[in-house]
Amino acid sequence: MMPELGKYAFAVLSSYAVSLGLIGGLVALSVWRYARVKRALTAAEARLAKGKRA
Repeated sequence: MMPELGKYAFAVLSSYAVSLGLIGGLVALSVWRYARVKRALTAAEARLAKGKRA
């Protein structure tokens, strides 16, 4: 299934590994920022709702 890469095997496979690592890092960063922003938004909405009741 994998093509014969010859003397370029290390360069090609390491490039794939670095690319997958960077994509994984971007996904993880996006999920982390989503959770952080969601918590901040929930807190802000709670403060706003509390202020309207008073």
